[in-house]
Amino acid sequence: MNYEIKQQDKFKFIEVGEGEPLILLHGLFGALSNFKDLIEHFKGNYKVVVPLLPLFDLDIFHTSVGGLEKHVQKFIETRDYRNIHLLGNSLGGHVALVHILKHPERIKSLILTGSSGLFENGMGDSYPKRGDYEYIKKKTQVTFYDPATATKELVDEVFEITNNRLKVIKIIALAKSAIRNNLGEELNQIKQPTCLIWGNNDTITPPFVGREFNRLIPNSELHFVDKCGHAPMMEVPDEFNRILEGFLNKLKS
Repeated sequence: MNYEIKQQDKFKFIEVGEGEPLILLHGLFGALSNFKDLIEHFKGNYKVVVPLLPLFDLDIFHTSVGGLEKHVQKFIETRDYRNIHLLGNSLGGHVALVHILKHPERIKSLILTGSSGLFENGMGDSYPKRGDYEYIKKKTQVTFYDPATATKELVDEVFEITNNRLKVIKIIALAKSAIRNNLGEELNQIKQPTCLIWGNNDTITPPFVGREFNRLIPNSELHFVDKCGHAPMMEVPDEFNRILEGFLNKLKS
């Protein structure tokens, strides 16, 4: 997947295709590669946009879910996107939720997969063990139902991040911010159609989290995928794209 990374002002992003914007927000250890199958599938009918979230570039006081949301808001305004289908995985889902609650006017629909915002299992008290490759490999594998999904390339990416002391401090700040920023009492304000796609074997945001989002977000539908962990768009891309396409087709005016 070799898409051009565009830059406008301080924003770096991928934008391919034409149509209503489908904006994809990655998680804490997320990368553009997480969305490659999704981009390929939807770029024929949508303008697929992946902003690079500044996980490690914000100052420590703004290294939070709220700080990331402000970045997304300014990005959307700078690019003047409208009628947006906003999709977030893990921490990206949390950022999407904060955004739709603060700035619902440009958002047409919301798609969450393995989202934080209600409950998530962290990496554990012993995290992060810097320099311990096998430990990082096991922690990366836990993200998926099939450990083989955690390719060497992916483990190497996570290992590189966790070996950088400043990045580790920022990861911990973001993780703590996500835990503090519980949205349970606000979710009933979301009016947009919402699609929840959850792995039945997600150990980070387990299936009960998906059910709780479904209960609290009024106009939401919930889809479970078997043999799938925390990142369905990576682990079961065909099934994920089928569910998402069905949801988006219902919204075509």
